[in-house]
Formats: sequence, structure tokens, C-alpha cells
Amino acid sequence: MASRFSVSWFLSHTASGVLALTFNVPSTPPANASNQLSAAPVGVSLEFFTFPGYFNDVPATTTCLENLKELTGTWPPMRIGGTTQYVLPRLNSSTWQSLIRARDRATYDAASSEAVTYSVDDPADAPLSLTYGPSFITLASEYSGSVVLGLNRRLNDIENTISAASRAVSEMGDLQAIELGNEPNFFADDDPIANGASWTASADYASQISWQDAVCGNLSVTDLISAGVYFGTSPMSIQALSQEEGEANVYVKEYSSHNYPQSQSTANLAALMSHSGIAAQIAGFRGEVEAANAVGKAHVFGETNSVYSASATQGGGGISPTFGAALWIVDYVMQLVTMGTEALYFHQGTIGNCQYCWWGRYTTGAPYYGAYFATMALAQADHIAPLDDQSTSYAAYAIYKYGAPVKVLLYNSEYYTSGTRPSQTYTLTGLTSAAVTAKRLTAPYSTSRVDRGESPTVAGQTFGNGDCVVEGDEVLETATVQGGQASFTVSASEALLVYLQP
Repeated sequence: MASRFSVSWFLSHTASGVLALTFNVPSTPPANASNQLSAAPVGVSLEFFTFPGYFNDVPATTTCLENLKELTGTWPPMRIGGTTQYVLPRLNSSTWQSLIRARDRATYDAASSEAVTYSVDDPADAPLSLTYGPSFITLASEYSGSVVLGLNRRLNDIENTISAASRAVSEMGDLQAIELGNEPNFFADDDPIANGASWTASADYASQISWQDAVCGNLSVTDLISAGVYFGTSPMSIQALSQEEGEANVYVKEYSSHNYPQSQSTANLAALMSHSGIAAQIAGFRGEVEAANAVGKAHVFGETNSVYSASATQGGGGISPTFGAALWIVDYVMQLVTMGTEALYFHQGTIGNCQYCWWGRYTTGAPYYGAYFATMALAQADHIAPLDDQSTSYAAYAIYKYGAPVKVLLYNSEYYTSGTRPSQTYTLTGLTSAAVTAKRLTAPYSTSRVDRGESPTVAGQTFGNGDCVVEGDEVLETATVQGGQASFTVSASEALLVYLQP
């Protein structure tokens, strides 16, 4: 049947009963193609207090980021924020509640000789409060890619925030934007920023606009603020904030959403990696993206990852470090850039106590393989278009450069853990070359984890634990094109990137 996307695709059953899929690859970007893609849509978000540690104490950080840069020619964008938002599970109830809403905790100390200063009882914990000094901003200025810097609004010390912003604007040639507060959805009536009044959506909109005016006015700059920074779309939304901005919109660089598809209590890997499930989960953000674009601004996911956890251990232990989470990253990125978001910043939390982190001191986790594969798919591309209607487990995307199709990404999101591994046959039509090559993202199971000896591979290669260096020989698959078509087998819980041009 013809899809509602005006791209022909057909479903049929082979004699063995296995579902076969045929997708025509349009010769030019179809009507449902994305806007112009950014050079590096896949980025990272570093928890504020861990930022200096990632670059000073974790050798894999630079190499993992450089691997992505080698694919695109552009260093992945970085966001430094979250302002140390995670809570400590062993604390008493009142402290736990104060922490969960304390989204901004960092105070700038212009006289400090330290990048960041805090104390914790256990190295795996996140601090209750912290200060950071000029060397923190200097370190951020040394990154070769763009940087979004999160500053404090909850504590209602606007002079302190202006001081930090002034230093950032003057020193950071790589500064993309500044956030004024993190996830104000969770600010409370008794937070300093509320000034003794109820903290409502209207109060936040007024506060954001006032702070934008004060910060940018003092620094005589425009296009500086990453606005919104909302967890989800309610009770505060980009749609409403962007309408309230008015003349202050000149200060906005972009609008930012945060999204964690699952929580620790509801985590389900099969649901997380489901192609149709991803489409359903992100549907509510379409209005946010469109609202940002309607006022001439980009939309980004300034912080996102697989599973939100209100504990010191970020992510869901049975979900976040798995190969299924890597596959989720691939399809999640493709769907959101197709929707129109410009970049996604995947959060990296406490070093050594983070299930969804891509790397650490010892392990390059399975999710990094997904980030690498997604970056590979979009590298050097201009547009992406879905070839399916996102109603099944099977995804196909055509990827374009200079108006011509150069790659097709195929994804089988069926959950696989044991027994005979199912597979699907994808047939692509409308091909013009005599042969094509492909690179496969695979692992033994959906639940495979690097730290349990079941590493994924990207075209047969892995990434060294502790250093993120590419290891092994690249494996390229080939397929002959006959009559403008070629067929590919993609097993359950696998993805395949087909290169259409020699």
C-alpha cells in the first residue's frame, strides 16, 4: 500500500511467512524530508560539576568525541549544564524532596582558583551545592566545538549570573548559547526565584524574559539564550514561552527541550527501542519544534537520555547500558532530526556512577556505539526522509546530499534476547549504481552490555575500554543491484547503513 508520506513502500509475506518489505528510494528529497541538517546533530551534555573531571581525569573523553568529529568534520556540540541536579537516595525524605527540585545549585566565584569546588561523602554522589571559578570557563573555552553553558537562576542572584555570563561571552569563542536556569518545571514556591509567590508557568515566562533582558542588556548582545530548558512540555512549554517573548525573542539563540522517555520505575527495553514506540513518545514535541521554528529559532534537545533516575546512579541499570539503548539512540536521533530539531545533547552524569553514560574511566558503553552509528548515518548529509510510516517495528530512512540519495538506514527494532534470531528482508528499489556497500550495527542480544563481555560492533569494529580507540578491521558488506533494486537482511535488534554511491 502507498504510505501517507507519498513514498512507496510495500509489505508482503514470503513463502516462509517472513515479512518482506520493499521501499522505493526517491531520487530527490521527498515532501516529508527534514529541513537542512546541521553538521553535527549528535552532541553531549555534561553534568555541571563533572565537566572538569571529564576533561582532566578521563582520557577517553577527547578520543570518544574526536571519533565523532572524524565522521562529520565537526566536533560534536557540547552542553555543560544540569547544574548538578541528581539526588542522593540515602538521604532523608525532606532532603530528598529539596534536592529533586533544586535544579540549579552552582554559584560563580570570580576569586576562586579552582575550576569547581564542592564536597561529598562518597565520590559517587552529586554535591548539594558547589562553586566554580574562572578556570571552569577557561576550560570550556578550550573545547574545539560549540558549547552551551548553563547558569543559575533558581537562587535569584542575577548579578552573580551576569558576572559568569560576562566572563563566558568575553572568553569563549566557542560559546553557542547560555541557559538561564535548568528545568524550571521543578522550581518550587519556596525557591528564591519565586520571591514568595506561587511558581507557575506564567511566573516562569516572566522570569525568563526579565533575566534575558537583564543579562543580554548588560552585555550588549543578542542571540545568546537557550530558552525554555523544560523537562517535557507541561506545565511550561516552548509554544507558550515563544509567544510571550515578544521583542525579547531577539535575545534568544534557540529553544531547548529535555526528554527522558522512561523512568527507573517504568523502564522497559523493548518499549524503549521500539520504532513505533519512539514515534509515539516524541509526538508531543512536534508542537515545541514548530513553535521555535515559527519565530525563526532553532529547536534542540538540550538534555536527553534513555532513563531518568531520581538517584545518584543515573539511568536504569537494566536498560541504559544495553545494546537496545544504543539502537534507541539511532532511531531516536533520526526521528527527531526529521521532525526538525537541530541537535540532541545526550547527558553524561557522575563519573563512575552512571548507567546511561557513553564512556568513563574503564568502559566504553554500548550506547556509544549507537551514537557513533547515528553520527555516521548523518555525516556529510543535507536531508533525511523516512520511507516508512512509523507504525511497525521496521524503519527505513533515505539520506541525501546535494539533492541525491547517498545512504539508506534500515532498522529492525524487534526485541531479541534468546533462541533463533528472527530477521527481516528489506528490498530497496530506485537504485542507480551497479552495487552498494553496507555497514552493520549489531550485538549478540538486545540486552548485551560491554561490561558483561558482549560488546556491539560497528562494521566489525569496537572501541577500546578506557581509551575509546577504534579497534579491529572494518567489515564492509556488498550487494549487487539488479534492475535498480537490491535486498538486505537485517536481524532483530540490528541496524544497517547502506551506501548507495561508490
